[in-house]
Amino acid sequence: MHCCFPARSGCFASAIAMLLMLLTHAPLQGAEPSVLKSVQSGSWSAAATWDLARVPQQGDIVLVHSGHEVLYDVVSKEVIRSIHVSGTLRFSVECNTRLEVGLLRVEAGDQILEQGFDCSPTAASAQHDHGKKETSGAKRAALLIGTPEMPIPTKFRALIRLHAIEGTDAKSWPAIVCCGGRMEIHGAPMKRTWTKLTRTADAGATRLFLTDTVGEWQAGDQLLITGTARQEPSAGVKSEHVTDQPASEVRHLAALIESNPDAGMTGRARLTIELDKPLEKTHRGGEYSAEVANLTRNVVIESADPAGARGHTMYHHGSSGSISYAEFRHLGKQGVLGRYPIHFHLVSDSMRGSSVIGASIWDSHNRWITVHGTQYLVVRDCVGFQSIGHGFFFEDGTEVYNFFDRNLAVQALNGAPLPEQVLPFDLNDGAGFWWANSLNAFTRNVATECDQHGFRFEAEKTAKFSPVLEVLQADGTTKEVDIRTLPFLQFDDNEVHCHRRFGLNLGGIRGLTYGQFSEEKSAEDFAKSIGGTTEGIGPSAAEPFRIRNFKAWDTHWAFHTFAPSVSVDGLDVFDCNYGIWRSVMDLHQYDNIAFRQIHSHSIFFPMGGHGPTIHMAEKGPSFPNFQRKDTRPPVTVVTSCTQGSDGMLVVRGVATDDSAVAQVKVGDKLATSLRGEFAEWEVVLPAAQLPEIVAIATDEAGNLEPRGHRVSLEGDPAPSIRPASHPAGHHGE
Repeated sequence: MHCCFPARSGCFASAIAMLLMLLTHAPLQGAEPSVLKSVQSGSWSAAATWDLARVPQQGDIVLVHSGHEVLYDVVSKEVIRSIHVSGTLRFSVECNTRLEVGLLRVEAGDQILEQGFDCSPTAASAQHDHGKKETSGAKRAALLIGTPEMPIPTKFRALIRLHAIEGTDAKSWPAIVCCGGRMEIHGAPMKRTWTKLTRTADAGATRLFLTDTVGEWQAGDQLLITGTARQEPSAGVKSEHVTDQPASEVRHLAALIESNPDAGMTGRARLTIELDKPLEKTHRGGEYSAEVANLTRNVVIESADPAGARGHTMYHHGSSGSISYAEFRHLGKQGVLGRYPIHFHLVSDSMRGSSVIGASIWDSHNRWITVHGTQYLVVRDCVGFQSIGHGFFFEDGTEVYNFFDRNLAVQALNGAPLPEQVLPFDLNDGAGFWWANSLNAFTRNVATECDQHGFRFEAEKTAKFSPVLEVLQADGTTKEVDIRTLPFLQFDDNEVHCHRRFGLNLGGIRGLTYGQFSEEKSAEDFAKSIGGTTEGIGPSAAEPFRIRNFKAWDTHWAFHTFAPSVSVDGLDVFDCNYGIWRSVMDLHQYDNIAFRQIHSHSIFFPMGGHGPTIHMAEKGPSFPNFQRKDTRPPVTVVTSCTQGSDGMLVVRGVATDDSAVAQVKVGDKLATSLRGEFAEWEVVLPAAQLPEIVAIATDEAGNLEPRGHRVSLEGDPAPSIRPASHPAGHHGE
């Protein structure tokens, strides 16, 4: 065990004292674990911090009392049984740290409950009362592995390893669980977590030419180069995975060679990098290009025994905090409901504005990020690589107003339905992005080399499930809605490639193999025998599914839907077997479509069904036009709020709408758009102390957001607060 030697005077003496304590207080084999409780604020490595006058050691149960702040300042390989944070446990930003632990719980109340999933009854009650338990003036329980204002610096590393402990609940341990407390996990910010090749990298190459400068990437970082050549699976083989013959490759960064800041004007690569060993496969560059992603972060949460009991992390209702630039590896319990690498569990709108930015989630046995009964979450610039089951996943169909922007999904693999899952029709068959409620924003995301789908919308009425659910409305009320009728908040600039099966499957057929159908079947027979999950139910013609600037290449079926009322503006299909495949095209409208190098049919067996059918003209298909009527208000979220040295308050956020956001106001001041139509925005307010701010958006049709984002600037940091310097339901498990 090591302490932060350069960080404070007396650390060497503290280390010697700590070593003597360990030698004289070693636990007996088979003895009951000791319970250590903090008696004052101080360093983890200081014996005076603890009631037994020694530092925590192998097998201990540790309680950080409310009102105490303990600085975790050691590199230790000793496995702590469990840590219960009722006060504050803060990881040092002045040295490397390493924590080996079975359970880490963040929950007020000075209680020791060794539950790796559920919160205590009192905590659960307080959470669903929107945190009103915190009215006595006491700070909420907090785990701070870096903070938005002070992330773990690049030169240091924080490592948390989760261990299975004999005699504990194997379904829920090991874990990190936040029960209405504050949990912040922040590594060193990165300019780019992934970028693209600007030119093709041939097999045998060690040098890559990238379209962006990446800034913080370092020699030794683990890189993922995505595949650009899909497999053709054997007929009728459903269990075959893309990982049997992967097109993507993993290498390490040897060196950054050259940077060209003006590349956007010249067309040259912005950055050249050297790999540690040659590529085995060719990876396309240029207009249809492979991605290069960095999987390495300086804050790491991992399972200590990936081949054994894997760990998971979760936020419960009423919690606060965010995640940025952290690495989650070898997590997720295969086949166990609710145990995911990152899990927002029945949070509702209590964490509006919380975010997961720039995270790396890889080698997961149960999804990457799960959004369950949660609204107003921002997920941006994350990289998911290899997951059993769906990758970026919405769990129960009540999730709305979430922002998924510029995330990369690679190799979501065919799994199996989870026991007692809420949505019985979900086959968990490997979609990069999977959802049952479309009233969310998907922008600039890429899915590649997944077993079944790049993007998949699925909502079906079954004997065990009704799609009519209580859904949060824009004004804060809830009402019963058939989730199949809800349009997108936004679905723009998304891309798929290197898929054996579907690029975008919008309410169409469920998972199938090549042996389950014949291309010679008539459209009518096919529709009857296979059917779609939406049963012809979808949005109205006035508010259709709007898909803009969707790119699909090197994929078998680029686009497929059985949903009515679909408006596609910008569809680029290149080097695919099919463009639009066996779709029911009721009230569909297609503009600005390009099909190139289609190996079979650009539009294959278009079908009618529950409404007007398309008509085939000499020059191709013509589709019924419909007039949109924008009645839905935009949605805005405050993502950062910081006070500068000049005292001015800098507020940043995101906003989205199915048409266009016209303006965002914070108080009486108009925000400035930083990207797109207020996709990211900023406003600077006077130095006067404000008790709260309210951000409200208006769209181009004049719809005013009825319930803007209200952020308190008093007391503990609000759930949405992030630094301006950063880039911007059903109950059960």
